[in-house]
Amino acid sequence: MSCPVCEKRKASRFCPAKGEKICAVCCGTEREVAMDCPADCPYLIAAHRYESEHPRDIPDDTPLLEETIPRDILHTHQQLMAALAFSIAKFCAAQPSATDNDVLAALEALAQTYKTLSSGLIYEKPPQAPLRRELYAALAAFLEEIREHQAESANSASFKDMEIFYLLVFLYRMGLLRTNARPRSRLFIEFLRGQFPEAPELRREESRIIIP
Repeated sequence: MSCPVCEKRKASRFCPAKGEKICAVCCGTEREVAMDCPADCPYLIAAHRYESEHPRDIPDDTPLLEETIPRDILHTHQQLMAALAFSIAKFCAAQPSATDNDVLAALEALAQTYKTLSSGLIYEKPPQAPLRRELYAALAAFLEEIREHQAESANSASFKDMEIFYLLVFLYRMGLLRTNARPRSRLFIEFLRGQFPEAPELRREESRIIIP
C-alpha cells in the first residue's frame, strides 16, 4: 500500500494524526508541519527526545536577545515564575490548538509591553491572531490580579515592571530553546505541562492511539 501523503513510497508506520499508515519520510518531514500530531505519538516522542538532545541555534535577530537578565531575578521571584508557567500550561490545556509559536508570540508582546511600562510609558501592542491575543490578555490579567493583591497586603512588596519584564524574557528564551520551531510544535507547551504533574487542570485524556 502506498503512502496516502506522497502517494509514492510504501506506507510503513501508523500515523495517529492521519488515522492510517504513512511512509517514514512523510512522517519526518510533515510531522508538526502539515499534520497535527498528538503528544503521545511514539514517533513524535522519539523525535522530541532527539531534538532535546540537539538544541537548535537561535537567529541573532531574534527579539529580546540583547537583554541581560540579572542573576538574582530568577531566584528571588521563583514563585511568580512558576505561576506564570502554570498559567500558560493551563491556558494551553484548555486550548488544544495552541502551539509553541502562539505562546512565544504572546510572551514577546507582553514583555515588550512591560519594557515600555518600566520607562514610564503605557503602550500595548497585543498579537493580532485571536488565540495569541487571548493568551496575552490572560497573562496580563493574571499579573494585574497579583498586583492588586499585593496592594491590599501591607506585608507584600509590589513587583516592579522591570522585574516582570525580565521574567517574561526568561520564559520567552526558554521557549525558543525548548521548541523545534515547526509550525504546529507543542514541545515547549509539553515541557511546561510536565513541570506540574499533579495539577488536575493539566491532565490530558487517556491515549486513544491504537496501533494496528
